[in-house]
Amino acid sequence: MAVNLKGRDLICTQDWSIEELEATLDLAVKLKAERYSDEHAQIIKHQTFMMMFYNSSLRTRQSFEAAATELGGHAQFLETKTLRLKSKTQRGEILKDTANVMSRYAEGIGIRILEDSVEGYGDGDKFLRDFADFADVPIISMAHDKFHPCQGLADVMGMRENVGDTRGKTLLQVWGYSPMVRSWSSVQESIIINSRLGMNVRMAYPEGFDLDPEVIETTKANCAAAGTSFEITHDQEAAYDGADVVYSRHWMHPKRYELGREEDQRLSAEHQDWRATMERMSRTNDAVYIHPMPIDRENEADDAVCDMERSIIYDVAENRLHAQKAIMALTMG
Repeated sequence: MAVNLKGRDLICTQDWSIEELEATLDLAVKLKAERYSDEHAQIIKHQTFMMMFYNSSLRTRQSFEAAATELGGHAQFLETKTLRLKSKTQRGEILKDTANVMSRYAEGIGIRILEDSVEGYGDGDKFLRDFADFADVPIISMAHDKFHPCQGLADVMGMRENVGDTRGKTLLQVWGYSPMVRSWSSVQESIIINSRLGMNVRMAYPEGFDLDPEVIETTKANCAAAGTSFEITHDQEAAYDGADVVYSRHWMHPKRYELGREEDQRLSAEHQDWRATMERMSRTNDAVYIHPMPIDRENEADDAVCDMERSIIYDVAENRLHAQKAIMALTMG
């Protein structure tokens, strides 16, 4: 599939065409199958990918550093508190200057900025898009408050490896209790990309824990274009019926920034029964279990679900490496 993604930003998969996403997935599969081939070892030779971390991570830093190394380049870790960036609380370098200077040093820039590093929902997305306007190199979201495109592509890879063709299959995107207050990024990316690629999307969550209305409308439109279904239910038990993929994860209350973290945790604690269990999984169509990790075990999901034969959590975690290699190869190589 001939596509040209050289120099393109990736902030949300909705910004790329279906053909571009499929080409990226095809390349990711090839790079996984031929992981240590010399053919791929110089794709970004001598190139540097800079990684700006407003929030810590496990998989993101490790997978991007490994990806750059395996493609012949280098990933440079930047902790933003060391960069003298201007903010509302301190003087420093403005975004325009930062983006322009970093573009002179690197061939690609990744940014990770989640809910605790912004003052309101959408600020992280705006920051990435403003940065991209000033930068002369590809800007890649390594997870922000609205979307997580790298995770979305890794999810699709894992599902296809274990379910086969996912078109017409049913994805259950279900809220899971956790005292951790988590952003909407992975969840919203999941429903965006999988609705686009032909899955039925079923969302299940306690009343009041709605996601971004704009993202929901986009997901509905994607399903309509693909000829698939979209539904929302607050019936946790019935939601599992006939699902082919179960993706459970906690997400924050829509009034998180108005109410504060402690009140969000209190509201979540009213729904501690929302958890993926083996009994609920038995209602599915022998579904695979997926989670972007880290999993809050025995809250979001029972250990038995996380570790069952049909759990693909580690497959998906590995696929972050291969999906990100494909993204870097196509946008930087």
